[in-house]
Amino acid sequence: MSTISTRRSTGRTGVGRPTVGRGPGPGRGPARPRNSLIHPPRTGAVLVAPAILFVAVFVLVPLVFALYISFTNWPLIGSYRFIGLQNYLTLFQDPTFVHAILYTLLYTAIVTLPILALGYFLAVLVRARRRGSTVLRTVFFLPYVVGLTTLSFMLVLEAQPNSGAVNLVLRWLGITDGSTAWLVNGPLATVLICVLVVWAVSGLTMVLLMSAMQGVPDEVYESAQLEGASWWQTERLITIPMIRSTIALSVIISVIGSLLAFNQFYILTQGGPGTETTTIVNAIYNRGFVNLQLGAATAQSIALVVVIAAVTVVQFWALREKD
Repeated sequence: MSTISTRRSTGRTGVGRPTVGRGPGPGRGPARPRNSLIHPPRTGAVLVAPAILFVAVFVLVPLVFALYISFTNWPLIGSYRFIGLQNYLTLFQDPTFVHAILYTLLYTAIVTLPILALGYFLAVLVRARRRGSTVLRTVFFLPYVVGLTTLSFMLVLEAQPNSGAVNLVLRWLGITDGSTAWLVNGPLATVLICVLVVWAVSGLTMVLLMSAMQGVPDEVYESAQLEGASWWQTERLITIPMIRSTIALSVIISVIGSLLAFNQFYILTQGGPGTETTTIVNAIYNRGFVNLQLGAATAQSIALVVVIAAVTVVQFWALREKD
């Protein structure tokens, strides 16, 4: 009987047999499951290699080459020589470039606050999930989808004296006589372009702020209503502080876009009359591709990049969320 019971116990599956590869052994690390999601480091390197190569070829190499060009008198066509820091030392000796800087700063100061204010108002208008809000979101966001380039070409036709829709509407309202030449007058062209930009870009600000507003918990607004808070108190004390980071992002996008403004000015006025509506990018374009002074234009471009980076850092610091 003891022999039979011994044979039965040893004949069972997995009993009395050593377990191979299950659990750590002497001098052996923990076993890894066959279907583990943990991969060796070289797998991650292989996966990110295409992105690193793309950035190196299309960002880093052109940036280094542009930095080298800024130290030369590169004429775009013909021979060149290394001139060191001369392009940077004479950066502000060009009166056209200095005027372009001042005009771009003025333009940025004019459009930034209206874009934020109009975008916030539109976001408040469409953030509620009520009937018709989706249609309004589409209508308000449509100008941004169409783009400033297309809208600028349309405005060229609509701002013509005696025939454009702008003059026809203003004459109907009794504001002008209907023959205003908007695009050949510096201040009038600036006003027209600023109105166009505010109308076209505020849709993006609306979408950003609306998304942030919808992320605020409803319980917070309900508590405010129970406390008897007014609409303005709710917006000032609850909504604005809770979407502060999104407001900062919207302002930064608006400022950077204004500092890099080119399409609308080039299409509508080409920087004229004279140089009255010449922006920084327009001045750089004229220096490099009209006057064929690519080295000086590249130095101006790099200076603009540095200024934009500094402005962005300052804005992030000023508009950061405070604990």
